[in-house]
Amino acid sequence: MGLEEHVPNGVLLTTVEKVVGWARARSVWPATFGLACCAIEMMQTGGPKFDMARFGMERASNTPRQADLMIVAGRVSQKMAPVLRQIYDQMSDPKWVISMGVCASSGGMFNNYAVVQGVDHIVPVDVYLPGCPPRPEMLLDSILKLHDKIQNSKLGKDRQREITELEEARLHMRPLHVAAPEEAL
Repeated sequence: MGLEEHVPNGVLLTTVEKVVGWARARSVWPATFGLACCAIEMMQTGGPKFDMARFGMERASNTPRQADLMIVAGRVSQKMAPVLRQIYDQMSDPKWVISMGVCASSGGMFNNYAVVQGVDHIVPVDVYLPGCPPRPEMLLDSILKLHDKIQNSKLGKDRQREITELEEARLHMRPLHVAAPEEAL
């Protein structure tokens, strides 16, 4: 028995934050950054069988100024890293990044001086997509997870506070390979 019982039919109750989140999540325009074999799977996702247009992503942009999602697919070489960062800097705010494949996420099997060991050393990553190469269904799943993250993000001063709280929580986390004090006994 809340306010919704006293409101006439046809009236929608929500917050501006939820409406803006809903609109942002359904109007993401990707800038594809295909560097290796993962790019083939990314192209397949835009095809008729997997159809990214269902999620408001039918316009894959080749210009970073018209995109707000970067999908980094494949290994990033040291020579390509400054170009990737320049494209990321040219994208409009707010912007998001999906790291597609094990090579983009952690360097993969290329543990040498020529390959960046994770694209998160260059740009902040929102969603990591594992696999070698990941299937189109996995990319669609990561896009849905990104949509959920976008839809539930805060706005304005609340967004800055949320980012600060998340960074503080991550700083105080114990590494996974270190045992807890009670486990060490």
